[in-house]
Amino acid sequence: MQDVTFHSKALDRQISYRVFLPQNSNPNQKFPVVYLLHGAFGNSKDWSNNSDVGQYARQGIILVMPDGGSSYYINAVGEAKDKYEDYITQDLIADVQARFPARNNRESRAIVGFSMGGFAAIKFALSHPDLFVVAGALSPAIDVPSRRFSLKHADQWWRFLRIFGPLGSKEHQARDPLVLVESADPRVTPSIYLTAGEQEPLLDPIRRFGARLKQRNFDYEFHTEPGGHDWTQWNEQLPGCFAKVFEFLPR
Repeated sequence: MQDVTFHSKALDRQISYRVFLPQNSNPNQKFPVVYLLHGAFGNSKDWSNNSDVGQYARQGIILVMPDGGSSYYINAVGEAKDKYEDYITQDLIADVQARFPARNNRESRAIVGFSMGGFAAIKFALSHPDLFVVAGALSPAIDVPSRRFSLKHADQWWRFLRIFGPLGSKEHQARDPLVLVESADPRVTPSIYLTAGEQEPLLDPIRRFGARLKQRNFDYEFHTEPGGHDWTQWNEQLPGCFAKVFEFLPR
């Protein structure tokens, strides 16, 4: 395990990510990469602190866990320096490629996230189909862009407004997976592995998104397990998710 800090041009600041590398590798060997995105208010250590995800590196892949704050990993409409989508899709991938023995093609690259990170994994699958061959989304916060204002969650709503822009705007629609799924091409979109807990509050919008994937003939799977929006449920779903990832990544 390594913690790396580098300067992101998109964010114009130093930012960190955590890496797990395969053990006992040939010096000339290159490996596929899985990018693991954490949830809101988390950091690059969440995956390794709350799960045994590092074990999968022993199967011949590089695991990369970036720090995304509470950005939803997209370029914020109201914050000029919060270009997190460019950070992930341009700066981070390039830094990993330059620093580690990473293969540099779509067929060797996957993305997996939980909650906020699951939202981003789906968003990237739909809007950057050239970057990833498979995307895993555990309990994705798929409905965040369409959540309405309420006094109870006013602070959250204003934060989402700065990130996604006004409801109905072109900026907002370009950041909403529930809109993007209507125009994305199922023939080129990465395979999507979708999960949700049977008792979690996001189950209904995730089901609706899965139904739309089915209606438009995307390559996808949808799985539920007993549980809520927490690591107990995500750790139950992780083996199935990585089994799907390993179906696609050459090793």
